Amino acid sequence: MTARVVVTGYGAVAPNGLDADAFWKSTVEGKSGIETIRSFDVSGFPVRVAGEVRGFDAKKFVSNPKSLKVMGKNIRFGVAAAQMAMENAGLRERAPDPTRFGVTVGSGIVPTDVEEIGAAVMASLDEQGRFDVRRFGEGGQKQLFPLWLLKHLPNMVAAHISILHNAQGPNNTITTACSASTQAIGEAFRILARGDADVMLAGGADSRIDPLSLVAYTLLGAVSTASRPPEKVSRPFDRARDGFVLGEGAAMLVLETEAHARSRGATILAEVTGYGSSFDAYGITKPEPEGRGAVQAMERALKDARTATDEVDYISAHGTSTVLNDKMETVAIKALFRDRARRVPLSSIKSMIGHLIGAAGAMEFLVSVLAIRDGVVPPTINLDTPDPDCDLDYVPNTARAMKVRCVLSNSFGFGGQNAALVVREFRG
Repeated sequence: MTARVVVTGYGAVAPNGLDADAFWKSTVEGKSGIETIRSFDVSGFPVRVAGEVRGFDAKKFVSNPKSLKVMGKNIRFGVAAAQMAMENAGLRERAPDPTRFGVTVGSGIVPTDVEEIGAAVMASLDEQGRFDVRRFGEGGQKQLFPLWLLKHLPNMVAAHISILHNAQGPNNTITTACSASTQAIGEAFRILARGDADVMLAGGADSRIDPLSLVAYTLLGAVSTASRPPEKVSRPFDRARDGFVLGEGAAMLVLETEAHARSRGATILAEVTGYGSSFDAYGITKPEPEGRGAVQAMERALKDARTATDEVDYISAHGTSTVLNDKMETVAIKALFRDRARRVPLSSIKSMIGHLIGAAGAMEFLVSVLAIRDGVVPPTINLDTPDPDCDLDYVPNTARAMKVRCVLSNSFGFGGQNAALVVREFRG
């Protein structure tokens, strides 16, 4: 027998809100968190804007200074979002059986302190100014923090969360680029449905707003180089879009079996009913133009949920603001939804917070849950001149009040990773 899986709590740290409720309020109001980068000097960079998290104090969530020393920004965001999710679910005071409590997190490349690396390199140069690996082994390494590695392992987000909440059950880190946290939630759903846990903390945490990542994404040609005001740069599905904007943050959700949620009198926000994934097998940086992989992921999620396309009220789009990805997602939705495609509203919150990469899918799934709870779908801001190739209902610029019973949440990542989740209004 397969257990029903429900959502009972949430937490988030976002560029436009330091907690989930502030994020949701800003998002519904169409308020952008994208500004000029302040965490380092960007005057020499061609790209100078991002969805930075500002005013965040990790000490509110981690009391041990020694723990903070081995936490990169992504870990700090994830730990904070997890703690808020536990409080929101009412589990801080009534902790679940630790052996039946697990964690799955979407993560990936972690922030790199280029000053620290640079100091190690400078200490390893020979008399001609060339890098000497022998000198690095002898002395250059002394410039690195002794526990440097522990800040950079992808599984450290899940590890810190699990230690702080004594979660001894199933534990996994998903590193499938922009699909990572959607898959993390999907895997948590599977774990619960098959009876391997009672409660799972699932979501994603990421931060790529550092000098090295900014250069890397710029060289790749993936990020926008537009000279507009920062809040106007990310514009999914708009004719003038030219790339995504990097963002950072975390979203974590408490998923549990219906039986466990009922046994403790939890408030059930929604029910996770389907999960699907696929791979394009087409190209590393370009999506398959006809959206075949995206269609497969959405189709599998709906089949898993035993849900027809005409039951979907809203699509939480991947919507990166890149020319190829927005067009591909539009094509895929048309292929799957056929005549109904233009009647299903979809929107992209990346227009307001940028692309959170490994945390993007979790943030968009959180939006799906809150849309069901509150009966409103957020807008795609900056959609001023629709692209003729993007001709669906993207909820331009203003949120829409409507009954939302079923949401399809999409994520598509570099390399060809595709994932989708179906979440529904809970009916006991």
